[in-house]
Amino acid sequence: MSTNERDLIVGGQAVIEGVMMRTPNAYAIAVRKPDGTIVNTAAKLPKWSDKFPLFKLPILRGGAVLLQSMGLGIKALNYSASEAFVEAETSEEVEVALTPAVIEGEGDFAGITGGVPGLFPIPKQKRPKDELKRGATAAAASSIVFALIFNILLFVAAPLLLTNAIFIAVGWSNAPAATSSQTAGKPGTAVTPSDNSESWLGRQWKSVRGYLHPVRPTVGFNLIDGMIRMAFFLIMIVSFSLLKDIRRVFEYHGAEHKTVFTWEKGLDLTVANARVQPRQHPRCGTSFLMVVMLVSIVLFSIVRFDSLLLNFLVRIVLIPVVAGLSYEIIRLSARKESGAFFKIITRPGVWLQNVTTKEPDDSQLEVALEALKESLKLEPQTGEPEPALLS
Repeated sequence: MSTNERDLIVGGQAVIEGVMMRTPNAYAIAVRKPDGTIVNTAAKLPKWSDKFPLFKLPILRGGAVLLQSMGLGIKALNYSASEAFVEAETSEEVEVALTPAVIEGEGDFAGITGGVPGLFPIPKQKRPKDELKRGATAAAASSIVFALIFNILLFVAAPLLLTNAIFIAVGWSNAPAATSSQTAGKPGTAVTPSDNSESWLGRQWKSVRGYLHPVRPTVGFNLIDGMIRMAFFLIMIVSFSLLKDIRRVFEYHGAEHKTVFTWEKGLDLTVANARVQPRQHPRCGTSFLMVVMLVSIVLFSIVRFDSLLLNFLVRIVLIPVVAGLSYEIIRLSARKESGAFFKIITRPGVWLQNVTTKEPDDSQLEVALEALKESLKLEPQTGEPEPALLS
């Protein structure tokens, strides 16, 4: 293998009983079927930057890559589900259960990339082949919509509201002067005898409104907001890791990382060479998530308003910007000559991979290796490599 070929930066994603591997210009998905055989599919990737030159610019290119990764991740998940449950094609009985799915990959961050933490419809009993295929598109669409709503509520709305309430409760933000009727029920406000005439529900609503008084975000505000968001993510990941099915995905996650290390070290793509590699990789999507947390703290401290609603909306609108900036940081950290700053900023994500990756067995390594080999077959041997996030 030539030096130029080894400069190709590859990424991937763990899916149900398989791995999707992505090279700069192609991808391949390999899945182990219930009968033990390995099936795969591969295709070339469309070059958005050729059709839309603006996507070659920093930050914008990150958003384009991550949107493409999200679509590719859902496609890989659908393919793996259809192959992993291929035995379901022979019966007419149908039962579908919503199963937790944190599909690690170029998208550990809540719906921005391929992985979408949330619930994914998985067949629990056999059903006809045609119905299985028809359900794949509906399942993908419903999972994306659910994941977006779920992630906005959990990782944007809830941390913002909790942080705002904390600042009001401890007196770190002074509310403007208000009339006695406006302040009744607010934190730290005495209740006058006239207030007692109000219903209990009315007093509670006034109390809640007091905690919702908008606080102008500062660095400290966004630091606490980011810590709450990170705590939610850690609780979700650790909880999901206790589930047997998710643990299998995390094992394939480890297999994917070991395969990438084998490639990057210039070794032959064999199970023996992959087995001894580490399962934590600095270019992982988990590291991307941690960078997103840090970038959002800084950016939301610059773009801020005195309205709680506007602060909520700006967090949603700026998601592509946060993702693009974070992608550039990960891109720089992937370079061999990157400084200590970029290595330090991705270190927490490497630590978190002790949870999101598990030690794979040889059969899982075999699947990941096949996915990479199939993707490389479609890769032209010229051109500047484009980095890809790992799972």
